[in-house]
Amino acid sequence: MSKTIFITGTSTGFGKLTAVTLAKAGHNVIAGMRNVTGKNKSAAEELGAIANIEVVEIDVTSDESVKLAFEKVLNKYGHIDVLINNAAVSGFGLLEAFSLEQVRKMFEVNFYGVLRTYQAVLPAMREAKNGLIINITSGASGHTLPFMIPYLASKFTVESITEGLQDELKDYGIENVSIQPGVYPTEMTNGAKTGVDADKPEIIAAYGDAATQQFNALGAALFGKMDQFKMDPQTIADGILNLVNMKKGERPLRYPLDAIAQGTDKEFIKARADIKAKWLAAYSN
Repeated sequence: MSKTIFITGTSTGFGKLTAVTLAKAGHNVIAGMRNVTGKNKSAAEELGAIANIEVVEIDVTSDESVKLAFEKVLNKYGHIDVLINNAAVSGFGLLEAFSLEQVRKMFEVNFYGVLRTYQAVLPAMREAKNGLIINITSGASGHTLPFMIPYLASKFTVESITEGLQDELKDYGIENVSIQPGVYPTEMTNGAKTGVDADKPEIIAAYGDAATQQFNALGAALFGKMDQFKMDPQTIADGILNLVNMKKGERPLRYPLDAIAQGTDKEFIKARADIKAKWLAAYSN
């Protein structure tokens, strides 16, 4: 059965692939992106030429832009069955070398952007007593790594949103799933898309060569694994299609898609769920 699906961040990467994949599967796709008449004009025209895709202007850092985008879609289609929060920015560097403004910029997209779309879509989903919201987080979203602390912190918060709302929204038929994708060759990782990186060069210099070498080693390891395991971004798009097509009530809270993890991500997710169940039991008895 065809669904109306709103995706954020569709100009590149996972978002673009997902829009095309879902549209080809017969779903009605609303491809949200910024600057559809500016820097993303070619991407907007490319997607807009595909059957079942409508491109909509949305800047997830703007309350008004998000409000207008969702009002437009809801007025036209009457409902949104699925929301996919894909829009995000990455960022690398020493935590001390990030200005607070840089961290705020990252959270405006990765955290507040997700809150904005939830608040825009939930009234309609609650009224319909139906909906699915898929949030793209990170393969490391249950722990952290050096030189990626603000980025991973922003993804932790989305995991918290997903997990908490799964309970808050269960009486309204709205399901929430987070996808942990690991490292894939997209514009976010290859440098083609500008990230929100550490911006205090004097702090970076003060840490010296040791920190630089550690950062370079981590980057080399991640890119090496990405190549070794032949990570294909289409895996994420196919995984999202699978979630969309799953029977209601059978979707997992967390859906890892990271071959590099070799099953450790699934072990971690299960362990976390088991410990939470024990914690809840301790507090309820």
